[in-house]
Amino acid sequence: MPILPENKKRYPKNWNLISQFIRRIRARNKCEWCGVRNYSVGYRDKNGIFHGVSGNLYLDMIGQGLTEHGNPVTYKEARELCDEYNENRVDEPKTIVIVLTVAHVYDHRPENASFLNLAALCQKCHNDHDAKMRVRNAKIRRERNQLCLFS
Repeated sequence: MPILPENKKRYPKNWNLISQFIRRIRARNKCEWCGVRNYSVGYRDKNGIFHGVSGNLYLDMIGQGLTEHGNPVTYKEARELCDEYNENRVDEPKTIVIVLTVAHVYDHRPENASFLNLAALCQKCHNDHDAKMRVRNAKIRRERNQLCLFS
């Protein structure tokens, strides 16, 4: 999840280092909840299960976020392959690039950067985790806006 500009000052000064440690070292470049690898290229089925692109050794590796030599791909490489793959296909579903983010799991305050409170999550797991909080916050904003209208 992108850090909102109004919250940026609430994160520790070394947030980038903490985030990289959680994603690359502790999580080994995989979502800590569903196991999908960072920068994998593929699609999610209607049940939310990720399927990497496949068809030959190169695509099988890219589908797992790896080069043909077993090294992690960069976001740029994954994005280019995804765009190229989508360009040559007319059927659905469209391919996506998995990008790991670091989520505050128990305490959502940005100041709480304890390693026990953080998890490297793919977009789907992060969004699923934050869904209830987003609904609650949207309700609070709507109620606030209604109060402003009647003040």
